[in-house]
Amino acid sequence: MSSSRSEATPAIRLASVTADGQALYGAVSEAGFSALSPDFPQWPTLLDALRAGGLEALGKAARDSAVTHEDFRYEMVLPNAPRILCVGVNFPERNAEYRDGSAQPRYMSLFVRFASSFTGHGQSLIRPPESHRLDYEGEVAIVIGKAGRRIAEADAYDHIAALTLCNEGTIRDWVRHAKFNVTQGKNWDRSGALGPWLVPFHDPGQLDAARLTTRVNGELRQDDLLARMLFPVRRQIAYISTFMALVPGDVIITGTPAGAGARRDPPVYLAPGDVVEVSVEGIGTLRNGVEDEAP
Repeated sequence: MSSSRSEATPAIRLASVTADGQALYGAVSEAGFSALSPDFPQWPTLLDALRAGGLEALGKAARDSAVTHEDFRYEMVLPNAPRILCVGVNFPERNAEYRDGSAQPRYMSLFVRFASSFTGHGQSLIRPPESHRLDYEGEVAIVIGKAGRRIAEADAYDHIAALTLCNEGTIRDWVRHAKFNVTQGKNWDRSGALGPWLVPFHDPGQLDAARLTTRVNGELRQDDLLARMLFPVRRQIAYISTFMALVPGDVIITGTPAGAGARRDPPVYLAPGDVVEVSVEGIGTLRNGVEDEAP
């Protein structure tokens, strides 16, 4: 997608929130939250707007909207997203962390997460009583806006509607419970976060020049360039769309760099009171605390 947006114009940031006891979506600015959902009743949720190709209309409305709420809570940005696919082991040093002598794999590793496993920006990741091995994984997530099957790599970016950030929180020992899957370690309720908002995708540089960092309590733990991914986003879209038709609202979480807590010596897992920040310039910062699950 070519960019028609002036570099001086702030990026539109579309979020799902709770305010005054209502679930709303709208635009976030430095001044606060501008509710747009009441003006678009045909799109009950941000996912509905995205599926209808309505992000441009929301962006135009956001530029003329007044702040409606200064007090609000971020929710998972697409709380009703039905299909979330994650790409595993997708940076060179991340692959090397496995210490099995393997070269770059021929095909990407994929697994699924459910929307219930994510919370919103500013909310706490939940550490369950069954395991205290809660780990962080900072990632960029893409949201599909145009349907397609067997999409060519050259055309892949035309199918992206928006970008957001992910802390793909993982209960590490539960990943190892079974021989061939990681589902149970990746889907604990509210163990990860997705947000804070959607930034519409206009320009390849939003991905190709992106630097991803993760900090825990201010300490830099992960730092890499998306350009170094073993399987770039274009290839991810082409490969995934080979076996399933991608549709608007599908989310692809593109992979985490080296530096997660489980691979430190000794391992360092998240504990209540920790703060994790995942950042990419041009998208923003996803910030979450950690707390134990309430009895």
